[in-house]
Amino acid sequence: MLEVRNLEAGYGSLKVLRGVGLSVPRGKVIALLGGNGAGKTSTINAISGVLPPSAGTITLDGVELQRLPSHRILQHGIAVVPQGRQLFPEMTVYENLEIGAFVRRATRPEIEQDLAGIFNRFPRLRERAGQRAGSLSGGEQQMLATGRALMSRPNVLLLDEPSTGLAPIIVQELVRIIRELNASGQTIVLVEQNVRMALQVAHYVYIIRSGVIVQQSEATALSDDYEMFRAYLG
Repeated sequence: MLEVRNLEAGYGSLKVLRGVGLSVPRGKVIALLGGNGAGKTSTINAISGVLPPSAGTITLDGVELQRLPSHRILQHGIAVVPQGRQLFPEMTVYENLEIGAFVRRATRPEIEQDLAGIFNRFPRLRERAGQRAGSLSGGEQQMLATGRALMSRPNVLLLDEPSTGLAPIIVQELVRIIRELNASGQTIVLVEQNVRMALQVAHYVYIIRSGVIVQQSEATALSDDYEMFRAYLG
């Protein structure tokens, strides 16, 4: 479904990604793990068009995306829940969700139908629909950022460090949400430093270090390999 091959990207003269390759089958959860500065977010930014690649290919169902701007990549079905959530804090929960559907040029009935689905999945957002996004808790903001991305009806959902800053009990709620989304058929790429959390939801794991994929395996094969995690992740 989503294929990334020999991806290179960087910032000015600094090359960050050095031949990254990922394969994301339809309906699976793929985790990209690594320490600070390993290249995880840069990979997400390159896939989503925020960071233009200098080499390599990104294809979704055979369509090349690496030369497209980010809004066109979103139209093709790749949506991002960015690190830090990046909500519009002065706008309401309802308004933030509506923005997620803008790229589809959806009709009003379609938007209302999708909003109802998001509120059914995240009841707390329904309760706070008229509340400013900036006044929500960290967990609620993560739900809102996820809901906003889902409003675009993505084929692939990219989650960038979703557990950052969340209490352990909220992280477990996030695990439940990811499992439910995947059970409904959503394909997900999860970028995380929280290894234990990622292994609870992932089918397949890639480990990145210094812009290079250094390990890949089924998640079940890595669950107890703590020596490997210490070697690659610290």
